Amino acid sequence: MPADLIRIDDDSGLPPFEQVRSQLARQISDRTLAVGTRLPTVRALATELGLAANTVARAYRELEEAGMVETRGRAGTFVSALGDASRTELRHAATRYAATARALGIGADEAVQAVRAALR
Repeated sequence: MPADLIRIDDDSGLPPFEQVRSQLARQISDRTLAVGTRLPTVRALATELGLAANTVARAYRELEEAGMVETRGRAGTFVSALGDASRTELRHAATRYAATARALGIGADEAVQAVRAALR
């Protein structure tokens, strides 16, 4: 159950929904949460974390918009196989970016710095 792996830091500058979203996204990306894993209900996770249900619902909604989870009506919310497709597309985009950087004569360090700046 992912609630065991989620920690809310009240002193963090990040809002609680973003802490939930980012921690779940990381667990999906690193496959701690496998494709097909059923997530706790919004209400159950909110209660366990001491958050409002709307906070967890927003995190789930953003994960769904990113294709990392899918809601199957009353059956619940599950880790989506689209997350795997997203990683595949990301690798393809990275390969295209690296080829563009090389063609422009940009070194690896500068290219990585450009990506980090773009992700901020």
